Amino acid sequence: GPSLPAAFQALKLRAGDKHCLAARSKCHLKLGDTENSLKDAEASLQNNKTFSKGLYQKAETLYIMGDFEFALVFYHRGYSLCPELQKFRLGIEKAQEAIINCIGSPSSVKLENKGDLCFISRQAESKKANQKLQIKPTKDQRKTKKQEPVRNPKTERELLGELYADKAYLEKLLKDEDLMESSTKQGTKVADLVLSGISYLDTRREFWQQQKPLYARERERRLRQQRWIPDKTRKLAEVGRSIVKSMEDIQQLLAGGCPEGGCRKAERLLKTIQRCSEDEVPNKGELLGNLLSCIGNAQLEMGRTEAALQSHRRALEFGRQRDLPDAVSRALGNMGRVYARIGKFQRAIDTWEEKIPMAKSSLEKTWLFHEIGRCYLELDNAEAAQNYGQKSLQASDEEGDVEWQLRATVLVAQAQVKLKDYWSAIRNLEKALEKAKLVHDEAAQRAVIA
Repeated sequence: GPSLPAAFQALKLRAGDKHCLAARSKCHLKLGDTENSLKDAEASLQNNKTFSKGLYQKAETLYIMGDFEFALVFYHRGYSLCPELQKFRLGIEKAQEAIINCIGSPSSVKLENKGDLCFISRQAESKKANQKLQIKPTKDQRKTKKQEPVRNPKTERELLGELYADKAYLEKLLKDEDLMESSTKQGTKVADLVLSGISYLDTRREFWQQQKPLYARERERRLRQQRWIPDKTRKLAEVGRSIVKSMEDIQQLLAGGCPEGGCRKAERLLKTIQRCSEDEVPNKGELLGNLLSCIGNAQLEMGRTEAALQSHRRALEFGRQRDLPDAVSRALGNMGRVYARIGKFQRAIDTWEEKIPMAKSSLEKTWLFHEIGRCYLELDNAEAAQNYGQKSLQASDEEGDVEWQLRATVLVAQAQVKLKDYWSAIRNLEKALEKAKLVHDEAAQRAVIA
């Protein structure tokens, strides 16, 4: 925008030029000098009442002075002359909104005929107020000013916003009498500077109170909140659907023998969910634990056993920190699988035995007991292997799962061979052969016969 010195220089060269006067009016307005801004705007209209820039500057100045009705008149006048200029239409809207905020909508106002009505221009009142601000207060007046309590600090804070801290700072400076008595290098008293700053903030507060009273702000806040709730619900639903779709894709990739693709997608989704808040993703903890497990399983399939173990440890720590029993149980199960894969059978046994109290179904117990028994068999502890094999068989009988009955029976038989209980081993192998035939597992039949 134009600078004030440049506007003065232009007016020296082209005295009375309406464009220069409008530019200087704009400068005065930006500096908060509404009186001179209005003078220049009216001067620019003196010889041409339809000068759009002058009309706009006059309307803007009146609006800033709090004369919303008079401002509306000149916004309308400018719009009727120049309907293509967007700024006049916007001016009409904001002036109308300010008037409604002050007095309510026209339908809510009832006029009664009680004789002559006297209309007093707020413009004249604002001019008088500005003139009063130019009068330098005496020392006694300054003391009186200092002693005046701030009216309703909460309301003032809401109206001034960030400027409230500035006003509080200036009022604090007033208490420093030595500073107030001092002067600047230009000879201006510090007290006058401070008081003019406070006066300016007071006029701003009054203007903002007129433009948008607190009840109007509260109504606007509630309307925003009402609009925000459906938007938020819709957004949460979209986020939820996106996460579910991604999780399904990850499971399909892992089940379809594509651990690399599943791992990459799971890592991307993990980072996305970590950035979300608990409001956006209510089951954030469960999802993060599940994704860490998916990543660990994919890494194990790719042969990255150390990375897999690290992922499952993270899942275990996360489950314990968040008090998620299912996540802890799943992580222990997965860690045992990795230990067994790398030949650390005792570590696998210790990990799985910690999981036993957390097992919820007979099928889960069947698998768990069988894997522990296999590890004991690898460690040549045939007695423990037979014990866990029998536990697995009992759980598989409860579940009615023939395939797991077959596996458990073979495990018991192998343990009995190591214990040299050959007749028991033969009987169990015969039972295993029958179950293998029942499920049409030819590979298992050949293995049992061998």
